[in-house]
Amino acid sequence: MTNLPAEESNNAECEASPSQPVRADAQRNKDALLEAALAVFTTSGVDAPVREIAAKAGVGIGTLYRHFPQRSDLIVGVFRRQVDACADAASVLAEEHPPGEALALWLQRFAGFLATKRGLATALHSGDPAYTSLPAYFEERFNPALEALLDAAASAGEVRTDIDPDDLLRAVASLCMSAHYDPDFARRMVALLVDGLRYNAGPAVDTTS
Repeated sequence: MTNLPAEESNNAECEASPSQPVRADAQRNKDALLEAALAVFTTSGVDAPVREIAAKAGVGIGTLYRHFPQRSDLIVGVFRRQVDACADAASVLAEEHPPGEALALWLQRFAGFLATKRGLATALHSGDPAYTSLPAYFEERFNPALEALLDAAASAGEVRTDIDPDDLLRAVASLCMSAHYDPDFARRMVALLVDGLRYNAGPAVDTTS
């Protein structure tokens, strides 16, 4: 993505400055742009025209450039938004379902995230320094989320106790990032993987005493 043309940049600077707090309408515009970018990147790739993204979000091109001056800024924003949504789903599932079921549901949710990430893979693996922080962010958000689910399921006697969260994330990624990706096949394989986690599961641990 190139920088904003001068005439549009001047208009954008008049609308807001970095020192001003983010207004509710500005946050809505940013959220709409990230949702639109995800949809466009998924169907048309990360090199899709930015005007298509702005139009889908219902905002002007100047608004897009104000929030995301470079294409890499938009790609990083989309990636982080998807990571956060997936990681945050772990605690929600843990509150709404038994431990083993919550773990299984989250791993399927994670597989769905990886399917979405496929549309960004070319950019993320391009070697561009704009993306160097993303793998660490990935681990920072996902490993604790999965570890909490695994600990709860192991304490409930629903999965074995010797599962490394990073190993499990890599295993699901291997199933979902193959060259011949099929979402139905990936879901079935993740379900089989979850069944394997239950092999030699120990007794439930009494955590009330």
